This record gives sequence, C-alpha cells and structure tokens, in this order.
Amino acid sequence: MKAESEKLQWQFPGCPDAPNWSLDFRALVSRFPWLRAMAGCPQDPQWHAEGDVLTHVRMVCEQLVAMDAWRALAAADRHLVFAAAMLHDVAKPMFTKMEDGRIRSGGHAVGGTRIARRILAEDPAFGPTGTPFPLREQICALVRHHGLPSTFLDKADPQRAVLTASMTARCDLLAILAEADMRGRIYAGRDDAVDRVALFRDFIDECGCKAAPYPFASDHSRFHYFRTPGIFPTIDLFDASHCTVTLLSGLPAAGKDSWVRGNAGDQPVIALDALREELDIDPGNDQGSVVHAAKARAKVFLRRHQSFVWNATNTTRMLRDGLIDLFTAYGSRVRIVYCEAPFAEIGRRNSARNHPVPQRIIEKLNDHLDVPDLTEAHEVVYAIA
Repeated sequence: MKAESEKLQWQFPGCPDAPNWSLDFRALVSRFPWLRAMAGCPQDPQWHAEGDVLTHVRMVCEQLVAMDAWRALAAADRHLVFAAAMLHDVAKPMFTKMEDGRIRSGGHAVGGTRIARRILAEDPAFGPTGTPFPLREQICALVRHHGLPSTFLDKADPQRAVLTASMTARCDLLAILAEADMRGRIYAGRDDAVDRVALFRDFIDECGCKAAPYPFASDHSRFHYFRTPGIFPTIDLFDASHCTVTLLSGLPAAGKDSWVRGNAGDQPVIALDALREELDIDPGNDQGSVVHAAKARAKVFLRRHQSFVWNATNTTRMLRDGLIDLFTAYGSRVRIVYCEAPFAEIGRRNSARNHPVPQRIIEKLNDHLDVPDLTEAHEVVYAIA
C-alpha cells in the first residue's frame, strides 16, 4: 500500500491509509484554517443534533474511513472522496443564517464548490501548482452534489437530476460520500436517508452512469436534453446545425487570446476587450453597450451560417446561457473553450498588459467562477496552463 501511495498523482494530506486506517482529525484541524473556520458554526438540531459543522465533518470522516466501500477504492479515488468529505460543508460558515427561527444554510453546496476550487488550487498543502485540474474538478463536483443521493427521489425529475450530476461527478464515489454524510450525523431520519442512498446506487446502475457520464446517443442529443425539459435521454436527434460558435470562457489573462491566435485560424473573432477599446469603455463601467454591439456583430455571422469565435470572460453559467440561447436560435452548434492559468500567473500577465484589468474585478470574477461542463454545450475544451 505504501508503494501505491507513492505513485499517486495527488494526495490529500492526512488521508488515512492501510493497514491501520488511522485518522488524525486534530492534526488536520491544526493544518487547515478553512477547517478551523467550521468550529462553532451552528446547525439545525433537527438534522444535526451532533452540534456544529466541524463536529459533523469529523464524524463524516470517521464514518467514511470505516466504510468497506471506501477502503476498497483505488488509492487515488480514496483521496478524492476524503477531500470531498473534508470540504463538503466548507461554505456553511458563510451561508448559515437564521430564518423564521430556524438555522439554515441554503446554497452552501454551490458556494462550497467555488470555495473548494480556490482552496484546492491555492492552498500550499497541495503543492506549488495546486491540485491538478481534472482531480480538482472531480472533488468540486462531489461537493456540489453531495446531497443528491439522499434527496434525488424528491426532485421533480429524479432522472434528470442524476444524469446532470453524472456529467461532472462520478456517481459511485458520490454514493460513498453521501452515505458517510448521512451516517456522520445525529437525527431521527438517518436510517431512512441511508436507505435512499442505497436506492441511488441501484438507480445509477439502471441508468448506466455508475462510474461515467450518462452515454447519450450524440453530443447534439445530450445538448438538447439538458436544454429541453420533458424529453427522454434516449432520444437520438438529427444534427441540422449550420455552423459552430466557439465561446471562450476564463478569467482575464487566463490565455484566451493565446488560444485564439493558435486555434481560430481564419474564423472571425468578436473580442469584447477590443470592442471596449473601440467604444472607449472602461472594464469597470457598465458593459451593456459593449455586449449589445458584440451581439449585433454576432447576428451578422449567424445569419450567414458562418462559424466564428466569441472571446470574453463568460465566467458564469448565467452569462454563457444567454449567449448560447442566441447562438442556437440561429441553428449553431456551440463549443466552449475554458482557459485557465494559476491565479498568481494571471496576476503577472495582467500587470504586464497595456491596459490591465483592476485586481478587484479579477477577484470578483474568480469568486463567482462556474467552470463550464457538458450540460452546457455540444463540446467543452479545457485549455489549462
């Protein structure tokens, strides 16, 4: 087992290993300030009679380490799930508030995804270059969907909820995390919740998305399934697209311009930075007129059925969704290219620009970053420095 650990591409410090499976949670608390921040954060006693968030996380990790299903995983997968267990409630200190006399933490899973992403990328415990992108995003997906296995039957469309999660999270790992999450708390419905996780395991087996994304008939069928409520995932749609729009996404100075220079070829490029200079609009001011001018130019290409590149930050799904609606209304396929570089490198590149973006804007964009995934477009390309 020691040799297996030494070969790991990435490890979570303090993750227990055979033969003793020893968990030193006190050492982990001492090492990670984001873990200490969970101490004293209250939880609704109806769901968490064990106490504060840190107590819950400790209990989850203890339950996880004792599970045969977790111990049977490959070492790399054990580290991923252990990391997700440590981080699954990392946003609760920021999202917990009193509402109608009850302690609530709505949105903590989505918020936790973004906080976990920064921790995994920037905490020195994970090395000078942070957690490798695919491993980091798998952990973030587990954090994002950690509550799904115990609640999927309550969703309006359970199958759609599960298939959505499968696009980013390995559902077999998600089930292990969720079982530990349910067992690592004190509340009256715990046994029922554990049974629901067992039903989730059966469901992902039936759906064919146990350890991989659901196998849609084509990327076009997948794209329309996630944008069209009520259709079946087995549908095989004919692709009548006329052209392809490449939508760039990423923080300022993340490498989008470099990607365009190396990959766009002779396709026309709509670059919002260039439009800002043309219209003399500061990046910190209202961007409505810039976006309006860019969309007007895009419609010219779309009417001609001409492929082109849209080069802008597009760091949130909401921003991308509006543009994708425009592009597909004209019969276009959509490819998202997400560019990323280490945050320190982004700062260096930005400061070297003739017109650097204010640091406060980059920080704000990073705090609300949604990394694109396959529920959004026909194709997603990750250009990671």
